[in-house]
Amino acid sequence: MTADPTPEPKTEPSEAPAGPTPLLVLDVVGLTPQLLAHMPNLKKLAAGGSQGPLTTVLPAVTCSAQSTFLTGTLPSEHGIVGNGWYFRELGDVLLWRQHNGLVSGDKLWDAARRVHPGYTVANICWWYAMGADTDYTVTPRPVYYADGRKEPDCYTRPPALHDELHDKLGTFPLFHFWGPGADLVSSQWIIDATRHIIDTRHPDLALCYLPHLDYDLQRFGPDDPRSHQAARDLDAAMGPLLDDARREGRTVVALSEYGITNVSRPVDINRALRRAGLLEVHTQDGMEYLDPMASRAFAVSDHQISHIYVRRPEDMDATREALKDLEGIEEILDDEGKKNYGLDHPRSGELVAVAEPDAWFTYYYWLDDAKAPDFAQLVEIHRKPGYDPVELFMDPLDPYVKVKAAKAIARKKLGMRYRLAVVPLDPSPIRGSHGRLPTSDDEGPLILCSTPEAVTGRTEATDVKSLLLNLAGLH
Repeated sequence: MTADPTPEPKTEPSEAPAGPTPLLVLDVVGLTPQLLAHMPNLKKLAAGGSQGPLTTVLPAVTCSAQSTFLTGTLPSEHGIVGNGWYFRELGDVLLWRQHNGLVSGDKLWDAARRVHPGYTVANICWWYAMGADTDYTVTPRPVYYADGRKEPDCYTRPPALHDELHDKLGTFPLFHFWGPGADLVSSQWIIDATRHIIDTRHPDLALCYLPHLDYDLQRFGPDDPRSHQAARDLDAAMGPLLDDARREGRTVVALSEYGITNVSRPVDINRALRRAGLLEVHTQDGMEYLDPMASRAFAVSDHQISHIYVRRPEDMDATREALKDLEGIEEILDDEGKKNYGLDHPRSGELVAVAEPDAWFTYYYWLDDAKAPDFAQLVEIHRKPGYDPVELFMDPLDPYVKVKAAKAIARKKLGMRYRLAVVPLDPSPIRGSHGRLPTSDDEGPLILCSTPEAVTGRTEATDVKSLLLNLAGLH
């Protein structure tokens, strides 16, 4: 007889590796410690979790900050030097582009998928969403009809999500997202879309952009009671989404890109360059248009930052001379200055102007309002060669402005072409702005997390990506 073979040692079945911790990241635009005092739901989240100041980037604007959060790099690397810039190869100033291909670098979801293949991401209205390698995408995108009409809508991926959201929530409220009618309605739609996508798709990461605080804080300033009410209103609207996340066991991070501070002085930087003979225009139908290709120097204004593009090196001294006595400019960055702030990228202007704390830059380049282009009084974010916060107002000097608006809306409802020419040419109503680095943490952005001790002390904008990977258990 042969001996029984030695029995194999018994092994316990191995446990399947745990999946990543689901995350909800709320970009609460303009959130500061001062406004948090008016937001009980977010205060409760921070009290049970953790919070700290968030160091932002220069320029402290939406596209630059979000790109830094998602890549962990500065504008000098990811290339988003503002909400727009001068595309030298096209000879045109373009703001609010939407393709993710403009953002260089390793994205948050790329890093997550290297550790956990199949990691799913929903992007609900964070910028540069189109073309991004995310699983679910919702971003504002009007319908541009062939006859010139522009109607509210959004872009979604997968395409079937469009009609699903439309049937459940209605058309994306574009005219509540920006313009004189901008209010809570757009943020409420985004919140509802986020809740729906989380409930039906269960993404590992949900990015949600909430712009509501951007509006009244620019209109009235951060200390105005109407701005405090806007904070309370947004906080209440977020309540059901935060409850959903809590029930699901989803870790919540709320952060802001910048703080909005009080301003009282518009700075007409392009008019100064034009008076110095450096900026050129061309004229059509009695209207003046910026001619960037012919100009020796011109500026792309973006809140409190302005990229100054100087065509030839020999015009640098003349450009500096034209601006040296312009009130409202705190600093003009040259190559070394841009490098110090991580803004040394080929898309940046040869010079970059930073406004004083109570000042901001207009895009205006005409010297006579009678020669302003017709788009100047429209909500026209893609045709203006710079950011225009005055689009948040109806012209207070026009006694017929509401009648004009009503007629334009009536034509719109009839499917006819219309011009909603209601935006004032006077920049003085603006009371809040951003873009420069904050002078104190009370006025700057912050980051909150539902996880205790996740945020300890100050967080750099370039560390947000790593923080989110850690919270997901993927680092």
